[in-house]
Amino acid sequence: MSKIENIRTILLSAEYGDEKHPEILECFPNGPKRTIGLVEVTLENGVKGYGEGYLGVFAPNVFKSIIELCAPYLIGKDGLDILRRYKDLCSICDYWSLQGAARHTTSAIEIALVDAKSKTQKCPAYKLFGNSTKDKIEVYGSGGICDTKEHFIEELELLKKLGIKKYKIRAVPSDIHKTAWILKEARKYEIDIGIDMCQNLADPPIDADEVINYINNVKNISKEKILFLEEAVGPMDIKGFKKLKETLNIDICGGEVITTPLEMIERINLDIYNFVQPDASVIGGMHAVKEVFEYAKTKPVVHAWGGPVAIMANYHVAFGCNGNLVEFPMIPYKLEPIMFGDQRVIKNGNLLRPENPGIGITMNDKIEKDFSFDKESVYSCVVVDRGQPKDSFWKEQA
Repeated sequence: MSKIENIRTILLSAEYGDEKHPEILECFPNGPKRTIGLVEVTLENGVKGYGEGYLGVFAPNVFKSIIELCAPYLIGKDGLDILRRYKDLCSICDYWSLQGAARHTTSAIEIALVDAKSKTQKCPAYKLFGNSTKDKIEVYGSGGICDTKEHFIEELELLKKLGIKKYKIRAVPSDIHKTAWILKEARKYEIDIGIDMCQNLADPPIDADEVINYINNVKNISKEKILFLEEAVGPMDIKGFKKLKETLNIDICGGEVITTPLEMIERINLDIYNFVQPDASVIGGMHAVKEVFEYAKTKPVVHAWGGPVAIMANYHVAFGCNGNLVEFPMIPYKLEPIMFGDQRVIKNGNLLRPENPGIGITMNDKIEKDFSFDKESVYSCVVVDRGQPKDSFWKEQA
């Protein structure tokens, strides 16, 4: 037993991409800087654990407020009994946020407790989640938010350098020739393409028939296979996901926004996905992702688009649960090399298993000082038109 002595929020803001990057133009109205929300848990044995909730990217002050609400109920309790502490968090938050913002913050605390416990036991966090002997997992590059040929080729060259053979792009139904172009271009690199249609952010989201029409048009032009189709309709469109899975000969996936294992399991039972994409910083922490792994018929592919702590938490649980594929975000984020250190190594297209105690991230006073919170650095889900080229531009590139 080691009691929890202190819990505090750490908000960090750092350079992300550049001012001309399409995601910055669409979603960061105040420029190329991104915030993450961390929680630091200190045990009486002196060990500090760090966790992250994805909410911090979008609403950092809300994240901080919920952490401060929960903290007094956990101080003085056993920080090594993670599942019991998570039940405490559910007792505090479920009545008013059974699904939603509180799940992101309880995820952060759970990850911090896992980090602290595995540091206390002097072992990497993945060892708390199974007896896997897997020492590497295949990686897919997650990028493809590009408005020029040069940007796409820059990302393809990076994937080639790292030996990565799978690449996720972002697209919408109007991107027919753009998608066909990148499918054919990627074939030159022997790289397969998956498509994220980002309909969890759309207002209103498109329907299944639009997606089917888009995919058929792309295939008619490119003649190339599509690896998977992610978040292709709105998150509540169960019938739409089902129709896509029954109609298209492409793996249908989603679930990054799901905030409880129960809901994810219900969706698995409805057979609307070929595989699911849980995120430890959203769904309730690393044990919640393990629960999904244990139930799913096909190995989940963890969603890893948060900051360094969230990414490493997802990687560790993927290793512990014998995952087959993990996400590698491609937009440069200044915090990543500093906080990852030597723990995120990609070689020959595979993520090598991290071996430092805990989840393996570096956190210290200097990082907190150098990347202090900037209240203007918040991701906006009210996506603005960035003025991207019309699809006819890509038809001319063929």
